[in-house]
Amino acid sequence: MKINKELFFCFLCLLSVQSQIIASVDDSVVLASKMPKKLSDFGFFSNMQLQVPQEGVLPYDLINPLFTDYADKLRFVYIPEGKSAKYHEDLVFDFPDGSALIKTFAYLNDAADSELEKQLLETRLLIKKGGAWRNISYVWNKEQSEAFLNIAGKTINTSFVAESGDIKKVRYRVPNINQCKECHQSGNEIKPIGPKARNLNQNYKYENISMNQLDRWSDEGWIDSEINYKTMPDWSNASIDLDSRARAYLDINCGHCHIPGGSADTTGLYLNFTEERREHIGIYKKPVAAGRASNNFKFSIKPGAPEESIMPFRMQSRDPGIMMPESGRFLNHDEGVALINKWIKSM
Repeated sequence: MKINKELFFCFLCLLSVQSQIIASVDDSVVLASKMPKKLSDFGFFSNMQLQVPQEGVLPYDLINPLFTDYADKLRFVYIPEGKSAKYHEDLVFDFPDGSALIKTFAYLNDAADSELEKQLLETRLLIKKGGAWRNISYVWNKEQSEAFLNIAGKTINTSFVAESGDIKKVRYRVPNINQCKECHQSGNEIKPIGPKARNLNQNYKYENISMNQLDRWSDEGWIDSEINYKTMPDWSNASIDLDSRARAYLDINCGHCHIPGGSADTTGLYLNFTEERREHIGIYKKPVAAGRASNNFKFSIKPGAPEESIMPFRMQSRDPGIMMPESGRFLNHDEGVALINKWIKSM
């Protein structure tokens, strides 16, 4: 779901004066071997309910976000004072120990005529300690005042207002601690997906200052200002060529698993943006295992025939034994499916 996050965070900043101010992020909690039971113990927010970040915690946004049942995502990053992240081409920044990537999943329902209240669902954390990332999730209570540690996962039956104005029901699934690895595991390591330089190169409105996110990170001393990268195409921008849009969509939604060394490495289907080999992208590529999940189609992508291609078939399925991605969605991403169908048909 597209939301105006700049206006949202400006609104939060205006309201933050009413919040109870926490002195700072508690680095001892961030680096502790045992995770606290409450999200508030970290001190990432000066106002939990309004999602107002604490001083030293910056909101950020991605050019292309991962689809998760049309949920809104409020992203924040924390790097300890005096530390910085290293840039590696086409990869997520190498963050120092004590860093945290904070992502709250919500249905903001912020349309002018919305009949539904804002609902915070969960806040997922990736915390770097001992040179490795650790994932954990906190689920928000009904009062929307606190989020509590959740290991086993949870199903939240709820509704949200779609861009069309219609109310949609969703069976939102909070993953258990192991399910997060399905997307975030590379080799034997947990890794972030979104915050690559190419996916951050856009303006963001911080309080009353609008500036490029990478420039702001550089001003904070978090990253080197002299880095070279290509900006990721926005898959939702219809003015961009179709091939670039489709590849950008597959990169963020599929490329973290379908990449050499990823959890789907053995399929030989590589959907990261930099992959150039046609067969590895899926064109006339035969499946590793035929059967129900392939619908007996012969190729991942049969040019000109999305109705005979495995890729869109699995994207449109809601059968747990067929659907792709395997987790992270209950609903189909109609716009994404339409884009991939159009792309294949144009071949």
